[in-house]
Amino acid sequence: MQAQARETYQAVIGLEFHVHLATTTKMFCGCRVTYGEEPNTHTCPVCLGHPGALPVINEKAIELGVMAGLALNCNVAERAEFARKNYFYPDLPKGYQISQFDLPICIGGHLDVPLGDETIRVGITRLHLEEDAAKNVHVGESGRMHGSVGSMVDYNRGGTPLMEIVTEPDIPSPEAARATANHIKEIMRAIGVSEADMEKGQLRCDANVSIRNPDGSFGTKTELKNMNSFRFVERGIAAELARQREILESGGRVEQTTLHYDPNDDEVHELRSKEFAHDYRYFPEPDLLPLELSEAWVSEIKSRLPELPDEMRARFVESYGLSAYDAGVLTADRDLAVFYEKVASEVDPKQAANWISGDLRARLNEAGVGISDSKVTPEHMIELIGLVGSGNISRSAARDVLGTVFASGDAPSAVVEREGLASMGGDALSGIVDGVIAANPDEAERVRGGDKKVIGFLVGQVMKEARGSADGGRVRQLLLEKLGS
Repeated sequence: MQAQARETYQAVIGLEFHVHLATTTKMFCGCRVTYGEEPNTHTCPVCLGHPGALPVINEKAIELGVMAGLALNCNVAERAEFARKNYFYPDLPKGYQISQFDLPICIGGHLDVPLGDETIRVGITRLHLEEDAAKNVHVGESGRMHGSVGSMVDYNRGGTPLMEIVTEPDIPSPEAARATANHIKEIMRAIGVSEADMEKGQLRCDANVSIRNPDGSFGTKTELKNMNSFRFVERGIAAELARQREILESGGRVEQTTLHYDPNDDEVHELRSKEFAHDYRYFPEPDLLPLELSEAWVSEIKSRLPELPDEMRARFVESYGLSAYDAGVLTADRDLAVFYEKVASEVDPKQAANWISGDLRARLNEAGVGISDSKVTPEHMIELIGLVGSGNISRSAARDVLGTVFASGDAPSAVVEREGLASMGGDALSGIVDGVIAANPDEAERVRGGDKKVIGFLVGQVMKEARGSADGGRVRQLLLEKLGS
């Protein structure tokens, strides 16, 4: 009965993204945007909310906001307006946040999110600009207010240009939510709007989660906040959906509330009740004039948009003959995609994709670095793939060479010569193959009879005798030639 009931419930998920814009100064003052520096060293009367200090709009932030909206297929407003969002909290020294409310800079877009073999379309409700609040640092083991012994405030972050992107509740599953978050990050980084580094707080994600009732009506929405990785976004939403289903199946009622996902116990915990909506008493910011965005200015920004991830992914499939998966892996990181194209212009594109999306990317992930910080250059990969293709080194030896190049930055050919990794020559290899055939007459006869399954065993024996210095493909070819198959 319960299993049947579970099938009648449908997840309804919307996401809110808070993205730091890649400006050098804050939204309404000239203080530098910094990360990880000594607390409260990049502040001024404006971002500290001193009486009489007037804000001035950062034009670069407006430009980046428009660029992001265009990349998300939004309509850019002809007129946008900043407003005061009034609430009292230690991280907001003015007692209000300068944000946008009735007249945001962008509305009504969408993005197409790759999800396995299909694509889902997620609507964008709005994109608006605001200033970030300061950073609360809670002293205690959990790092959260609950259970802390005290709190401190770092105002360096206060006033950082922030873009909020709100999706429609079009996301059907936790997996789709994670894919949507990843895709937003890809786009923001590809167009240079933000580095979108979650560890630095440059990209934060909240989720609105509910379950559509069997009669088609919407259930009560809850909000999941402060999820600091896309993996936790997926797991947190899954945990909240399970909690809501359990409540409904037991005859209870889901209450509107704000929740936190704790990855330690894989459960959600209530932060505060949201039975009544906050009254932020929005009103137009009296110290800032409305924005008038000309069609010519917006068109000029649109002309500077680089190739978007969706477009690049499709081009990689068509131009290089890659699978959708490999193209997706390579285009998820713009720097990696550029690196790949340099390599693919000189060697077989599929071989380049295999090496870069597989072996090289694994080493990058293990070291926790990006391709731009790696000692491996496109020229290194071109040379390495060429050495394998010419039979000068085996595939397994090439992996060892890549490891040394990754650590040292030395040229692959120099590593091969220094470490004696060159493949065994033709006469020596031919002799080993003859010896393996002679030592395994039954298996050799089965191959002559058409049983190709046994060839793998013989290849393994040759590789063992050659101590890994032979190329597996060449060994197989020699065996088949000598056995007349």
